[in-house]
Amino acid sequence: DMTLEEAAEAGAKSLIVGVVNHGGYLPDSWISSLDKALDLGMDIASGLHMRLTDLPGIAEKAETLGRTLYDARHPTRDFATGKGHKRSGKRLLTVGTDVSVGKMFTSLAIEKEMNARGMKATFRATGQTGIFIAGEGVSVDAVVADFMAGEVEYLIDKHVKSDTDLVVVEGQGSITNYAYSGVTLGLLHGCMPDYLVLTHDVARDKDVMGHEIPPDLGNFMNIHIDLMAPFRETRFLGINLLTFALSEEEAIEQVSYYKTKYELPTTDLIRFGDSDFIDAIKDAIE
Repeated sequence: DMTLEEAAEAGAKSLIVGVVNHGGYLPDSWISSLDKALDLGMDIASGLHMRLTDLPGIAEKAETLGRTLYDARHPTRDFATGKGHKRSGKRLLTVGTDVSVGKMFTSLAIEKEMNARGMKATFRATGQTGIFIAGEGVSVDAVVADFMAGEVEYLIDKHVKSDTDLVVVEGQGSITNYAYSGVTLGLLHGCMPDYLVLTHDVARDKDVMGHEIPPDLGNFMNIHIDLMAPFRETRFLGINLLTFALSEEEAIEQVSYYKTKYELPTTDLIRFGDSDFIDAIKDAIE
């Protein structure tokens, strides 16, 4: 933890607004911090829906001081509608029973471990934090709904080489979340995944909107398969659980329970590592 002054002295060149909140707006009380960052020589990057350039005085000051403002959540180009065309290579999409249940982390872990095993995997960021980590991507929830599928097609195809074994696409929202299901469906159709991996917080029985999370994950997974059925076959390769609210003994029991009940490789990638989880995914793809 550092103050802005300490960060500037240590060599920091950018301030990233890394918070995620409902609606994506910056509190007025934070503007003074952004103002100070500009004075200290920093560029500013934000993943919020609110644009930095719309904040009173910030754009003008940045221009005067020669600083750069990055609104990472907002696309810088127009997209076509989705075409659903046949594409080479294989695609894996992470999906979850709610927001903030580990879809991005799971995607990044799969990419890292696949590459460590000699496969050529590539991560595609679809949210602001993923974009900050990967250095590129498009935040799907800031794309006009008609063009979501086309945006995801573009994102996948843009840099995929002929020798890419697997494109790992970061999931967003949840198909049963009242507020955020739209981005999930747009990602499904744009990705046209060969494979899916499920993420789930075992301690959460209600989603962030206060609605019950479906207790039967088998039915939940089948919703995704049914939604893809008019276009292509897809299947789940594994389940990554969040178990931080449990003791280690309870977490091990939950991993064993889900693995047995749904007959899928299951782990908590943060707590227990990949164990045979990544190996099972690699075997399925090969």
